[in-house]
Amino acid sequence: MRNPIRFVTRCCLGAIALAWGVGLLAPGLAPALPGPGPAAVCDAAAQRAAAETGVPLDILRAVTRTETGRRREGRMQPWPWTVNMEGAGRWFDSRAEARAFVAAHQAEGARSFDIGCFQINHRWHGTAFASVDAMFDPLENARYAARFLTRLHEEFEDWERAVGAFHSRTPALAARYLSTFRTHRAALRSDDAPPPAPAPVAAPGPGTSPPTAPRTPGSLVPLGQSPARSLFSGRT
Repeated sequence: MRNPIRFVTRCCLGAIALAWGVGLLAPGLAPALPGPGPAAVCDAAAQRAAAETGVPLDILRAVTRTETGRRREGRMQPWPWTVNMEGAGRWFDSRAEARAFVAAHQAEGARSFDIGCFQINHRWHGTAFASVDAMFDPLENARYAARFLTRLHEEFEDWERAVGAFHSRTPALAARYLSTFRTHRAALRSDDAPPPAPAPVAAPGPGTSPPTAPRTPGSLVPLGQSPARSLFSGRT
């Protein structure tokens, strides 16, 4: 016999998950349900922001890696709980830890710091958000970055120039940033490209053995994380 309590619980959890998946719950009311790891959060936010604003998705995905990328499991991945506090960047394991770090420095008078997937600067752009907590919301962070890039694209009429200005209007700093951005963008395109079709193999002739594939090393990589370090230089 079906347990009525278990059945109701499953139905409620299913409804909550569906509502969250289609964006019906407010960001602050996200349920504590299993989901993708933090490294996938920025890409998911970028995908939604791209759909809403028309900014090319590969632009947003490359920008978030340029801003917050860390190498995990052999790949460069973005990290939503990243803070650049007045020139010193840090990754945190959770949103709560990152928020506590910012709050402690704010109490000491810090005002210029970058937050989240797209490293939005609180000093210059904080008034566009309801609070510092809102700046940490990955989707709100991505939406603001996409809108800002849209305005820059209208000014420069070129996505790469817009990306450079997203970082700095100082030409040398923009050029250095673009160099890293292009590397990440090219890597994303390579990852997204379909694998090449295997070459046809001729049938073996009489008295011969079929060809065998050459042996290659395994693809496993260490899972250990690199130690914390400073990520970014200051912006102008």
